[in-house]
Amino acid sequence: EKADLGEVNFSLCYLPTAGRLTVTVIRASNLKAMDLTGFSDPYVKASLMAEGRRLKKRKTSIKKNTLNPSYNEALVFDVPHESVHHVSLTIAVVDYD
Repeated sequence: EKADLGEVNFSLCYLPTAGRLTVTVIRASNLKAMDLTGFSDPYVKASLMAEGRRLKKRKTSIKKNTLNPSYNEALVFDVPHESVHHVSLTIAVVDYD
């Protein structure tokens, strides 16, 4: 059985002429409390993967003491057009401390 850890809302945009993949992290909601205060200090980590290896990683700012953070932050990866079908993206919400 999977525990309900919350949701993360994001959008993806790939611009082939520039070879740029933009992940816009919008917000997260109903996150699990990880601190003794009953809140968390969440940030979102995005990793660009290929053949099981992490090529690049980006992360958002940390939002203190919240279970429903709003980010509206763009994480940009350079991905050449010929490589776009060979990469994947892993998105994780992490508690800072």
